[in-house]
Amino acid sequence: MSAAVQPTPRPTVTVLGLGPMGRALASAFLNAGFTTTVWNRTPGRDQELAARGAVGVRSAEEAVAASDLTVVCVVNYDAADSVLRRPEVATALKGRTVVNLSADTPARARGTAAWAAEHGVRYLDGAIMTPAPTIGTPHAVLIHSGPQELYREHRSVLDALGGTHTHLGEDIGRAAAYDIALLDIWWTAMTGYMHALAVARAEGIGAQELAPFAKGIGAILPPAFEEAAVEVDNGTYAARVNPLTSAASTMAHIVHTSEAHGIDASVIRSAEGLARRAIGLGHGGDELTRLVDLMGRRG
Repeated sequence: MSAAVQPTPRPTVTVLGLGPMGRALASAFLNAGFTTTVWNRTPGRDQELAARGAVGVRSAEEAVAASDLTVVCVVNYDAADSVLRRPEVATALKGRTVVNLSADTPARARGTAAWAAEHGVRYLDGAIMTPAPTIGTPHAVLIHSGPQELYREHRSVLDALGGTHTHLGEDIGRAAAYDIALLDIWWTAMTGYMHALAVARAEGIGAQELAPFAKGIGAILPPAFEEAAVEVDNGTYAARVNPLTSAASTMAHIVHTSEAHGIDASVIRSAEGLARRAIGLGHGGDELTRLVDLMGRRG
């Protein structure tokens, strides 16, 4: 008789941090059939996951010791480091892999990676670019950076989180850098939209009345992003359609209308100030993309 085929052991994964995103990550791992251990600084958040088969533990060191791979998703690197850098947790992590999906700066990512290397912890950094409900679905978007071989080793487990995964390079801070730049677009754009709604309301225009036209502006942005990226990388700023002199004039109209209604115009005033400064430096005939060089100057 031939020997019985031994079943392949299920992958094990630990999730530290059970906020909305951490719970979504753990849920996706459970749905994929992985043995999932969970821990949160504040007790009680693991009850629903435990009812579905997750292993809840009392301490972070017990949690990381349970799996070859630990995924961290907390509010920032202060919170992540306060857990990972405990001596007992660092000891339990030695030789294991941490994928840190907490949001913070590239410098903080590099600092934590240096600490991990000193303590024999294998480390990948990453960022989640979509809301918690997308996790485990085709709509999730995650980016990663760090050692390519380590990323490949754990890719099959990370794939359980759904959507698209992109490895951006060996520089451990690269995922955080992408995250910061992309969030810059989001928060600046949404703040601009809130300001537009305030101005519209002051002029008797309802937000829902303006929204269809605002969507039209939004539709213009994707090709504008691509054109601007080419101009910035090539350093070709000469205006073909809308020079900075025209842009600054339009911005001034927004400032005047806003302030006439008592609406805070500090954001658009800042943009106008940058445009005026570029014009003063002799770049009035250039596109708005010239501001990239201006904002990058020091002193």
